[in-house]
Amino acid sequence: MKSTIFNGKGNISVEQRPKPIIKEPKDAIVRVVLACVCGSDLWFYRGVSDLPHGSVGHEFIGVVDEIGEAVSDLSVGDFVISPFTWSDGTCEVCKAGFHSACIHGGVFGQGGEGDGGQAEFVRVPQADGTLFKVPGSDFSDETMASFLALTDVMSTGYHAAVSAEVEPGDTVAVVGDGAVGLCAVLSAKLLGAERIIVLGSKTESRHALAREWGATDIITARGEDAVQQLKDRTDGYGADAVMECVGGKDATDTAFAIAKAGAVVGRVGIPHDATVDANVPFFRNVGTRGGPAPARFYQPKLVEAVLNSEINPGRVFDLTVALDDIAEGYAAMDERRAIKALVKVSELNKASA
Repeated sequence: MKSTIFNGKGNISVEQRPKPIIKEPKDAIVRVVLACVCGSDLWFYRGVSDLPHGSVGHEFIGVVDEIGEAVSDLSVGDFVISPFTWSDGTCEVCKAGFHSACIHGGVFGQGGEGDGGQAEFVRVPQADGTLFKVPGSDFSDETMASFLALTDVMSTGYHAAVSAEVEPGDTVAVVGDGAVGLCAVLSAKLLGAERIIVLGSKTESRHALAREWGATDIITARGEDAVQQLKDRTDGYGADAVMECVGGKDATDTAFAIAKAGAVVGRVGIPHDATVDANVPFFRNVGTRGGPAPARFYQPKLVEAVLNSEINPGRVFDLTVALDDIAEGYAAMDERRAIKALVKVSELNKASA
């Protein structure tokens, strides 16, 4: 099968690898229909973080191709959405709704010998607890793209809004206008925020989508200027809820600086040199929650929202490439020519090879 391989900084290739096999009774093999490139993939692509040479990608939807003998909730031929992590769905952590921290879980696409989602097939451990089965098989390209967004980016944006405790009528701030930040805008609107202030880049295409999804204000300044502009727009108080969707030091500092006293900062950007001065939140009673999104926990609700046309997170994909051309997807996102790249791997109703 074809699989995307990380070979080092700026070097992505598509190579032939053996098709995965069932290794444990709770495994399933999924034939990938759609995958995508994540903003977090750019950390290793740019050489900012280390990743072993090997298979990558953690966002995919597809069709169950094989199941292990202990898999009871899935059948061959089922159309499924995968979260970016696998989880058993039964441990105390999963029961509490934090599937991304499952004691028997893990993350797809971490290089080495593991399975990555940017491939033709993926072995999914703990299949019953991990995969979300979607009834039906006749979906538009737009709906399929939205399903793909639920594997990570939309679930992560939603986690930012939930963690920040966004409530109807709130004035909220979103730090970052990448794919996750844009999905945080959509999520804040879904949860009833009245005013959504985005602190981001100067890229107009991102601003246009942010406004379409509910953003009322765009701030393109950085650092102290951005903080002052937001406070000027909130009578000096700051935002009722803040979603930090970048993970860098400047974004983190800004997020806590613009939070209103008593607000919560929802952090979903993977931290990179982003320490928090304990004195900053302490003296203003600002809280913080967040982390890797428990996508599997949110997927039932978000799938329903997609099918009811309440949200269309697939709009975040503004570039489509074939699996053979996935290196262009990485490059386009790295160079900010694309917000997020969708990767077409196979057809939903095509028989497995």
